[in-house]
Amino acid sequence: MSAFQIEGGHLLSGTIIPQGAKNEALQVICASLLTSEPVTISNIPHIRDVMNLIQLLKDIGVKVVEDQPSTYTFTADDLDLKYLESDEFVQKCAQLRGSVMMIGPLLARMGKAIIAKPGGDKIGRRRLDTHFLGFQRLGAQFNHVAERNVYEIAATRLKGTYMLLDEASVTGTANIVMAAVLAKGTTTIYNAACEPYLQQLCKMLNSMGARISGIASNLLTIEGVDHLHGTTHRILPDMIEVGSFIGMAAMVGDGIRIKDVSIKDLGIIPDTFRRMGIKVKEEGDDLFIPRMRHYEIQSFIDGTILTLADAPWPGLTPDLLSVLITVATQARGSVLVHQKMFESRLFFVDKLIDMGAQIILCDPHRAVIVGHDRKLQLRGGRMSSPDIRAGIALLIAAMSAKGVSRIDNIEQIDRGYENIEGRLNALGAKIQRI
Repeated sequence: MSAFQIEGGHLLSGTIIPQGAKNEALQVICASLLTSEPVTISNIPHIRDVMNLIQLLKDIGVKVVEDQPSTYTFTADDLDLKYLESDEFVQKCAQLRGSVMMIGPLLARMGKAIIAKPGGDKIGRRRLDTHFLGFQRLGAQFNHVAERNVYEIAATRLKGTYMLLDEASVTGTANIVMAAVLAKGTTTIYNAACEPYLQQLCKMLNSMGARISGIASNLLTIEGVDHLHGTTHRILPDMIEVGSFIGMAAMVGDGIRIKDVSIKDLGIIPDTFRRMGIKVKEEGDDLFIPRMRHYEIQSFIDGTILTLADAPWPGLTPDLLSVLITVATQARGSVLVHQKMFESRLFFVDKLIDMGAQIILCDPHRAVIVGHDRKLQLRGGRMSSPDIRAGIALLIAAMSAKGVSRIDNIEQIDRGYENIEGRLNALGAKIQRI
C-alpha cells in the first residue's frame, strides 16, 4: 500500500492541464464493444480505473493498440465468449465499478452478458436497478445467481420501447443507450441523464452509425440500426479535476491557470466556487484563479446561510462536494452542504475536524462548515483516503496545513487522478509518494 507524505504551507503557482474525463472514458471505451471495426479514442487518462478497464477488454479478446500516449485503438472483432462466463472474469469485474458499462454493449451485440456486482468507492449504496429495469423493458431476461453473486442477462434481439427511468442515472442511461442502439425499432428514454459525458457518448455512437436524437435533453429517442462501424473520438477534459484544481488554487494558490478546460461543458461549477467568494476568471478556454488571501461565502438574497446541494445535471455534481467542504474551512462565513445521493460520502469530515476544521456533521447527508477566514491554519496529521473525491479533498487540506501530513490508501486517489503528485509538485507542492 502506498501513501503520500505532504509538507504543507507551500504556495502553488503556474499552469496545469486537466486530464481526460474519467467518467466519459469508462463509457466510450465500453462502447467500442458495439462494433467489430477499429475505434480510436484520444485524451484517455492514465488512471487506475481506466487502465483496469482496458486490461479487462484485452482479457475478453479486444485488440488494444496504444497509438501514442493517451490515444488507443480498440478492435472488438474476436471476443472470447467462454472467458466472459469464467469465474476469473467475474472476479475482475467485482473489483472495478466501470465494468458495469460492459453489460449494455455485450447484451446488444452478443445477446448475453454475465457480470458481477461491481466494486468502487465505499460511499454508500449504489444500486443497479435502473440498468436492469431498462434492459428488461428492452426485452432482456436476467437472473441473479446467488452462489456466484453474478447477474446473467440474455436476449435474442432487443426490441425498442418507451421507458421512464426511475432515476436520472448517468451510468444507467449510458448502459441502456448502448443496448438500444442495436435494438429493433425505436426506443424512447424519458428522465434520461444529460451530463456532458453522456452527450459525448451519444455523439460518438452517432458517428458510428447510430440514430440518437434529443442529445443534451432528458428525453432521448434511439432508432435501432443493424450494425455500427468504427470511428475516432476525443474525450473532454475532466470537469471534476477542473473543480478540484479551482479549490486547490483557492486554498494554496499564488496564481494558477487551468488550461483548456472546455468552459461550455463545466455547467455551474465555476459559479459555485464564485458563490464561495473565489475569483474564477475566464480567459479564452482557460480559467485563472488569482491568489485568494481571503474569500467570503455569499448568503442567499434573504440573508440566510448558503446551502450547496448535489443534483442531476445541470445541477451540481456530487463529486465536488468533498472539495467544496475543504475549501469552506478557510473561507469567511458558513455554508451548509447537503449530499443527497450517497449516505457515506460526508464521513471523511472527521479527518478535517482532527486537522482543526470547524464542521458540524448533522447527519450522514448534511454538514455545516464554519470557515476560519485563514485565522487558524489546519494542522497536519495522518489520515486515510476512503474514496477518490475525499482523497483529493484531503490532499488539498494537507497542502494548506501546518506541518507534515500522511495520507494512506492513495490507491483510491490513483483511481481518478493521473500522476497527481508529479503535476502538483511542478507547481510548487511538496508531496512524496512512499
